[in-house]
Amino acid sequence: MQPRNMSMSGVVDLAAVKAAQEAKAKAEQARAEAARQGGAGAVSPADLVIDVDEATFERDVLQRSAEVPVVIDFWAEWCQPCKQLSPVLERLAVEYNGRFLLAKIDVDANQMLMQQFGVQGIPAVFAVVAGQALPLFQGAAGEAQIRETLDQLVAVAEQRFGLTGLTVDPEAEPGGQPEPAAQAGPHDGLLEAAVQALDAGDLGGAVQAYKNVLAEDPGNTEAKLGLVQAELLQRVQGLDPQRVRRDAAEKPADPQAQIAAADLDLVGGHVEDAFGRLIDTVARTVGDDRDAARVRLLELFEVVGADDPRVAAARRALARALF
Repeated sequence: MQPRNMSMSGVVDLAAVKAAQEAKAKAEQARAEAARQGGAGAVSPADLVIDVDEATFERDVLQRSAEVPVVIDFWAEWCQPCKQLSPVLERLAVEYNGRFLLAKIDVDANQMLMQQFGVQGIPAVFAVVAGQALPLFQGAAGEAQIRETLDQLVAVAEQRFGLTGLTVDPEAEPGGQPEPAAQAGPHDGLLEAAVQALDAGDLGGAVQAYKNVLAEDPGNTEAKLGLVQAELLQRVQGLDPQRVRRDAAEKPADPQAQIAAADLDLVGGHVEDAFGRLIDTVARTVGDDRDAARVRLLELFEVVGADDPRVAAARRALARALF
């Protein structure tokens, strides 16, 4: 059992982009399905604080983090600061009324989870949002600091990942029946195979799996996003970063040198640098060279996502460079 998307061959920025897009799509699908059925099932306030162990982590933390931010409280019975912090977190979980879910993990009984999160001391508080593990704070923080941290967490979860939290009904019975799981889509097996290939470093296998989905369903948004990401990782896999950057610096008029450097920029999280490099290349080239830079830039737009403000700004700059 391994927390998914906590890393992706070291490409943290791409993993976050991928998780954000998937989580946003899942959240939108869940809201649409709930509206179609007349509203989503509500939870009891008592269900906002749960005990989690290694056996339930996948279901109660990773899967739930696709619909609501999950705050993790690492604690132990012998830890005196934990006895001060935990009641505050539990009270705030109810007060925030479903905007986050509190998962309590006893480190004495769950050493593997403690190690996977790199917990050095307790109390320690993390969050998982769309499968992404985020350290929040360590030690018995003051309530004002905790509230500020939680406010930032729920804002990011909603704005970047589209997670609006859970519906809470004070009259609902705690521990009620969970909503039935959505039926598997016709291409879920191939999509899962692509994700597994990515996790295993088999980029060629991931590319082919996504292409297989698109061959049958050309409009599949998850496969489109996965394909451009996998192809990007495949392109940079065998590159020598120092040589690529040296070539780009020495050959500013060489579109292929700039395209390769832009790929490395994006994988390294330097989104604006990647976009700016290709826009400059479009501006200074003509014909096939210009088209190659333009097409690569459009591909990188897809990797980052149309909702990202950096993409909107780069599209405007590209239009000025072209016309």
